[in-house]
Amino acid sequence: MLSAALLSTVHLFALAIGLAGVVIRWRQLRRLVTDPAALEPMLVGDNLWGVAALLWLVTGLLRAFGTFEKGSGYYLSNHAFLLKLGLFGAIFLLELWPMVTFVQWRLRKAKGLAIDTSRAATFATITGVELALTITIPFVASMMARGIGFTWFS
Repeated sequence: MLSAALLSTVHLFALAIGLAGVVIRWRQLRRLVTDPAALEPMLVGDNLWGVAALLWLVTGLLRAFGTFEKGSGYYLSNHAFLLKLGLFGAIFLLELWPMVTFVQWRLRKAKGLAIDTSRAATFATITGVELALTITIPFVASMMARGIGFTWFS
């Protein structure tokens, strides 16, 4: 059986994986504007970013709604948690277009077809915003863990 400490640790390790992935993806997307060789390392970064997202989603749901932590009542009434969830949701919404496009790129690459990377600069900008939001989340999580709330939600 998983313990709360193990879930918390995996949730935190996902931050290291996610930050590495999103930074690699961001840098390689910027490079991809002029260098097609940046596609492969960009996709590696995207894979790391995806693994982190899956880990955050699974461990976060288990922690918030499972029997491992304080319970869903605590989390759903905590304004810092709601802000953290909102930031994660914003990242997810921003990620939809790049995610679909990168899956298409992977499929085209596997078939040996040409890949149109003309939107790499746009995806680099989106990824940069995702990076900034990702960096913000641990600050909000730290406030949540210390019981610091936000009254502007109520």
